[in-house]
Amino acid sequence: MSSAPARNRSQGSPRLPREVRRRHDREILALAVPAFGALVAEPLFVMADSAIVGHLGTRQLAGLGVAASLLTTAVNVFVFLAYATTAAVARRIGAGDRQAAIRQGMDGIWLALLLSAVVVAVVVPGAGPLAELFGASGRATGYAVTYLRISALGIPAMLVVLAATGVLRGLQDTRTPLVVAVAGFAANAGLNVGLVYGAGLGIAGSAWGTVIAQWAMAAAYLTVVVRGARRHGARLRPDAAGIRACATAGVPLLVRTLSLRAILMVATAVAARLGDTEIAAHQVLLTLWSLLAFALDAIAIAGQAIIGRYLGAEDAAGARAACRRMVQWGIASGVVLGALVAVARPWFIPLFTGDPAVRAQLMTALLVVAVTQPVSGVVFILDGVLMGAGDGRYLAWAMLGTLAVFVPAALAVPAIGGGLTVLWWAMALFMVSRMAFLWARARSGHWVVTGAVRGG
Repeated sequence: MSSAPARNRSQGSPRLPREVRRRHDREILALAVPAFGALVAEPLFVMADSAIVGHLGTRQLAGLGVAASLLTTAVNVFVFLAYATTAAVARRIGAGDRQAAIRQGMDGIWLALLLSAVVVAVVVPGAGPLAELFGASGRATGYAVTYLRISALGIPAMLVVLAATGVLRGLQDTRTPLVVAVAGFAANAGLNVGLVYGAGLGIAGSAWGTVIAQWAMAAAYLTVVVRGARRHGARLRPDAAGIRACATAGVPLLVRTLSLRAILMVATAVAARLGDTEIAAHQVLLTLWSLLAFALDAIAIAGQAIIGRYLGAEDAAGARAACRRMVQWGIASGVVLGALVAVARPWFIPLFTGDPAVRAQLMTALLVVAVTQPVSGVVFILDGVLMGAGDGRYLAWAMLGTLAVFVPAALAVPAIGGGLTVLWWAMALFMVSRMAFLWARARSGHWVVTGAVRGG
């Protein structure tokens, strides 16, 4: 086992043979397609809740919107539970030690439970002030607080699902998360209808339905992981050293995630300063941008699992070859998605708004989104590759550097009299800067650290 980085530069290697490309393509598709389905299923939870609660009234829907935004933020901050666990487990799998891989995953799940206890302890008593902080009106605050306090009971389940998803991805299994996500969505929708209308519980029924569905998903994941642990003789009890190691690996990814959130918050704040038309169009743009990100992130998730496995098996050449092929996938996917956005704009914009002014803003700004999709493809793939390599420290510094580039550019938009399209050119600069940081790391070869455990 070696912890020294392999210095060969992958980008200068010869073209991959056809059979190698096909093998990588099969691996990528086998992991990315189910991962995409699971990613798309996640936001359907909120959509189902919104559709059901929306018929109760505007105040209830407004309260749900605030509470759901707060819960999503609280949970997504800990997405490193999935990312770090995927990389660590995949390395152990590559090294041929499935027992250690599952044991590593259990440490991640125990960390999720510990973190969730802290989050619940903050959210439940602080539901009122938090709802007001997130912009709930006086008439909607009561509904937001009701939904938030009940839904907080599902936070441990949500964080366990994140960690367990990372375990299964590391085990090269993205089909089980897809099945659980689809079943969870169906259960959530059915429970919400029954509790909101059948039982007459109103918005509280929606919260309880979601909590029950989330715990059912967590139970399904835990059943799969615990069975695997027993089959391979892996311990189930918490291990302080293992939990600390998981937390230590997660800190850089937490910094990365917070920096990314800060960039999106700054962009939204600047759009709000530009005017009501601009902020309305900006929200639509962010929604579409996030949808496009799901497709690219699915390949990145495959990258995390595949790269971790190759490095764990001490196959540096295989890791570099997989990286090259996934970058090609990212560019091709970005070109296709960008072309679809550019061509389909006149048809899908009316689905979001009937305001001619907002439509005009979207028609122009969406061209920027379309042009930058190939860049986004490279960014998502290399982000996934470096996560799979356990290169979290560099990812944290890279995102902080990107934040330092983006913020002055975004804040300058109102000062120079720029509009929403100019702001989205600043978003394009954000993606180009991020790509530059990630590409430099990929070219350096410093991420290629082999062995069952990444050193340094």
